Amino acid sequence: MEKFTPYDKMSKKEKKKINSAKRGSWNGVDPATKVAENNRKRYRRKPKHPDSYDE
Repeated sequence: MEKFTPYDKMSKKEKKKINSAKRGSWNGVDPATKVAENNRKRYRRKPKHPDSYDE
């Protein structure tokens, strides 16, 4: 039987093992590239009608 060690006193390697076991998987989805563009009221930095049309 293993001796109980509090989480705060564990080594970095042991904490990493526990944390990685608790994490779920994204099942092949990359959250950084999958951004929904359906919000029409979001703030846009580009001007709607730029002044550089006559150039």
